[in-house]
Amino acid sequence: MTDQDNAAYAALVLRLAAGITFVAHGLTKVLIFTIPGTVGFFESVGFPGVFAYLAILAELGGGIALILGVAVRLVALLQIPVLLGAVWVHMDAGWMFANEGGGWEFPAFWAAVQVAIVLLGRGAYAVRLPAIDTALGKYA
Repeated sequence: MTDQDNAAYAALVLRLAAGITFVAHGLTKVLIFTIPGTVGFFESVGFPGVFAYLAILAELGGGIALILGVAVRLVALLQIPVLLGAVWVHMDAGWMFANEGGGWEFPAFWAAVQVAIVLLGRGAYAVRLPAIDTALGKYA
């Protein structure tokens, strides 16, 4: 049985962990791999180069939104296709992310975390923006 007194804090922990991890991955694409390098990688695995920019935006913008607690359900829902794309890219490397080329268990787990965030909502200590809350309703 779910402890309703602690559910909001559980959502907060998931939201912060996911948001921080997204920002870290987005910054890695920008600062370490560089944007042209990330575009080249996306193209090398069969995605259009524009998807690299969308992934960077999803990771940085989505990560910040999760950290702040803004439009959490919508942001988490939009992150799922990005993560399923990462699962697809890493599928040939096998199960473990420590394998050469990275495995697919980490992005698959991370996608499951996003599903949990969609179900739980923003949780405790989230920024409330009335216009966004009204526009998105229960998906805020």
